[in-house]
Amino acid sequence: MHDVRDPGLPGRLLAAERDALVPLLRSRADEDWALPVAACPGWTVRDVLAHCSAALARVVEKRFEEGVFSPGSNERDIAERAGWTPARIIDELERGMTDAGPVIARAGGALDQVALGEWVHAGDVRVALGEPGAYAGSSLPEALALLVSVTRALGHVPVHADLDDVDEPLKLGEADGARPPGRFIGDAATLVRLYAGRSVEGPYELAGVEERELVIFG
Repeated sequence: MHDVRDPGLPGRLLAAERDALVPLLRSRADEDWALPVAACPGWTVRDVLAHCSAALARVVEKRFEEGVFSPGSNERDIAERAGWTPARIIDELERGMTDAGPVIARAGGALDQVALGEWVHAGDVRVALGEPGAYAGSSLPEALALLVSVTRALGHVPVHADLDDVDEPLKLGEADGARPPGRFIGDAATLVRLYAGRSVEGPYELAGVEERELVIFG
């Protein structure tokens, strides 16, 4: 049985990340927006942030036409913002991180993964900019809680995670008895990287499940 969903969790994660990310972005030089983002081949910092701001704008405006969030749709959103200044993209991103929470809360879980994806992309940008705190930081508790919720809602492979830097173990995915849970031992940022399909830097242990089975973002 799924745990009861916390409808306010995605909005809290977005608000916490907004307060950390937006001042960082406003402090960076415009030329930094041309830096490549390794986690998103072919995309720059500008492209990732334009994608993030566009996705949240779609959520707020409830624009979910067929094919939304597909690779083609994402590329069109980025192209539409090609002439925007960095400041305008940041403004749209800030509004989205502020206003999308209530919409996601009312969507019954269908949009929770969008909020988690925004947080992951913030980590992608931090890596590209050489900033600390990628896939970690002050909003990590909310991100881990949402990761647990999303993997359970997806009926994902069950995993018990014992984290070096978090007191309580996590139970991810749906433990329906069909297979024994996998086991992860390592730090929280590495766990997030694995579920997000990002390259892993630190040491970790994984048993009973393959890395590829963990990925929730295609």
